[in-house]
Order: sequence, then structure tokens, then C-alpha cells
Amino acid sequence: MEKRATFGSKLGIILVSAGSAVGLGNVWRFPTEVGANGGAAFILVYILCVILLGVPLMTAEFIVGRNTHQNPFDAYRTLAPGTAWVFQGGMGVFAAWFILSYYSVVAGWTLQYLISAVMGRVTTMSDSAAYFTEFTQSAWMPVVMTAVVLLMSHWVIVRGVQAGIEKYSKLMMPLLLLIIAVLVVGSFAMPGSSDGLRFLLKPDFSKLDGGVLLSAMGQAFFSLSVGMGCLCTYASYFTDDARLLKTAGSVALIDTMVAVMSGFIIFPAVFSVQTVAPDAGPGLVFITLPSVFQMAFENVPLVGWFFAVMFYLLLLLAALTSMMSLHEPVTALFIERFRLSRRTATSVVTLSCIALGTVCALSFGPLKDVRFLFGLTFFDFFDFLSAKIIMPLGGFLLSIFVGWYLPRNLVIKELTNNHKLRFPRWLFVSFFFLIRWVAPLAIMAIFINELLP
Repeated sequence: MEKRATFGSKLGIILVSAGSAVGLGNVWRFPTEVGANGGAAFILVYILCVILLGVPLMTAEFIVGRNTHQNPFDAYRTLAPGTAWVFQGGMGVFAAWFILSYYSVVAGWTLQYLISAVMGRVTTMSDSAAYFTEFTQSAWMPVVMTAVVLLMSHWVIVRGVQAGIEKYSKLMMPLLLLIIAVLVVGSFAMPGSSDGLRFLLKPDFSKLDGGVLLSAMGQAFFSLSVGMGCLCTYASYFTDDARLLKTAGSVALIDTMVAVMSGFIIFPAVFSVQTVAPDAGPGLVFITLPSVFQMAFENVPLVGWFFAVMFYLLLLLAALTSMMSLHEPVTALFIERFRLSRRTATSVVTLSCIALGTVCALSFGPLKDVRFLFGLTFFDFFDFLSAKIIMPLGGFLLSIFVGWYLPRNLVIKELTNNHKLRFPRWLFVSFFFLIRWVAPLAIMAIFINELLP
């Protein structure tokens, strides 16, 4: 068994954790939610939810991981020996493995579109909906792309904590932020982009209701990757002097910035062509935006080509940073519980996810008529079980465990780095109030809302 590593720098800790949080949901789900829920008013509510719900939950998961320096399964077994809480740790690892299996399918789509963008197809296709359907229903291309992105993740994870995860997060996250900045500038330069900016920056509080609040809470919860064992695993590699609250706040700031800046990319472009609704849904990225790139830059096709390549490269980078964080909890479990080498453990996880990802990828084509539980395709079932059951349940149990089960002194000891940091008393009172009362009730509301038709 290899010696347990730690991240080598505070910057590495923040960028790695931010990479776990920043994913496809920031670039496609957040703008979709903004478009469907009134623009700027939703963003304000979302930011409030990140502060009151996301940061405390993220900090709670950091506490569990850093205190034990173990994978999620062993972390809960150590903190609550001989109790059923080990189920929470096992569920986190299972969630990461399960989500990685189908998330890699969508990540494969982004790779396919990046390749198509580089070849000039994205900005010249006559029917983007037909192209998307033809690709996703293919009997082999989605499978190949799923396997390729999983192997890309494997290539990083097999190199370890510092030489793999930390090193490549330090490369990918700054590149991701740079691409976002370039795309925002390009989007602002489009004719008519001011309407998109107005939609994002001028709040319409008449749109606010209970549904918008629940959508904002749900987006904040899912965006920060809480309840999947990822943050717990990464925190187990934190050094003892890492500031958990500060790290959680930094990650939430980067995650929110990426989400909002994605809106600055998409909505000025969408309003520029004036033929696309801002709430076009998940199809916005793969069906709608190719047409936007084509129409917005029809007089300067080279600029449209560059814009498309950068956008799908952004998507792929966001997907890969999340895939790395999903891969590592399962790999760490195999290393520490079954005494496998990192190379063997990584290979087991990668191959099992390729097998499951293949089934999910084919559920849009050859297996589309094969129904699993509740009449869902394999892909839809994986999505339903993880996003609507396992993640909310994991977040709920996390808040109960840290808020009510763990000794208060242990929590304060972790927050203060063994009493070396000084915080005002109101901060501790606020943290315990949020993690004990606000988070469980909010997650319960999200859980019920997600299950409703």
C-alpha cells in the first residue's frame, strides 16, 4: 500500500477543489436555470443559496475528510465506529462511481463536438438537431468518445495526488478561466448583446416565487458537488494548516464566477441572433449553440470557428476536472480498503465505468427501447438515481452527521486548525445553525421538488 499523499500547496488545494465543483452543470445547467427563472433575480437568489447552503455543506464535508485523512467509507467508519454511519461513506463512494459512469457519456459528447468544431463542422452544419441525433444514436461513436474521456481521466488519476490531480488541476483550471474570459469578450462584441446583458443584470423580482427558490437551492447544491464523496476525498489530502472555511469560500466564489460568466457567454450570443429562447434547455449546448455560432458570425466565419472551438474546449475541461474528482474516491477506496496499487485500482475503476458508460451511451441508440426500473432507459435511470435520490440523501445525512452527531469540539477544532485560527463567536453559531437546521430542511425541500413531476 502506498504512503498517503497530501496536496503540495494551498493554491493546489483551492484549484483541485474548485475543479471538483466546476463542471458541465456550470456551463449548461446554470444558464438554462437562469433562462427559465427570470434572469438576474434568479442569480441573486442563487448566490444567497450558495452562501447559506453550499458553503456550510462543503465545509462539513471538508471536516470529515481532513479529520480522518481517509476515503469516505473509512472516514465515517473511523468517526462513528460500530454504527450505521458507515453506510453514508459507502453511499458517497457508490455515488461517485455511479455518476462517473453516465457523466462520462455527456463528457464524450463534448469531445465529439470539440473535434467537429476543430474540423469546421459545427459552424457549417445545416441541421444541428439531426447531427446531434445521428451522433447520439450511433452504435459505436458515443461509446468510443465515452471510453476516450474516461481514459483521459485515468491518465491523470494513475499519476497520483500531487503529480496527477494537483498538477493537472493547476494547468486545466487557469486555462478554463482564461477561455471563459476570451469567450465573454467575444460574446460582448456581438451585435445586440446588450439585450442579453440586460436579461442577466436587471433583476425582475416579479418572477420570484417558491419554484424559483427551490430551483436556486437545487442548482447551488448540485453545482458544488456535495454528497458524492468527492470533496471528502480531496479534503483527506489537505494539509493540517489548510483553512477549511476559507477554502470552501474560495471554491464557492470560483464556481459561482464560472457559472455567471457562462451566462455572459451564452445569453449575449443567444439574444444576438434573436431566434432562440433563453430557456432552450439542455439542448442549448449541443443543438442550439451551433446555429448561434453560425448565424452570429456568418460574415466572419473564422471568428465563428474560433468561438466554437474555444467553447467546446471549455466544456471538455469542465467535464474532465469533475471526472477526476469522481474517479478519485473510488480509486482511494480500492487502494486503502483492498490494498491495491494505484495503477491497479485506477484500472479497475476505469474499466468498470467504461462498461457501465457503454450501456448508458447506447441507451440513446441500439438500447433506447430497453427499459430499466420505472420505465427509464439506462442513462435516465443512472441520472434519476444519482441526482434525485443519492445526492440529496447524501447531503442530508452529511448535515445531520456533522451538525448533530460529531462532537461540537471536534468540529470547532477542524474549523480552527486545532485552535490556531481565531474566529468571532457569531461565525460558529451561524455555522452550526445553518448545518443543523437550514441545510437539512433545504435539502429535504430540494429532494421533494426533484421527485415531483
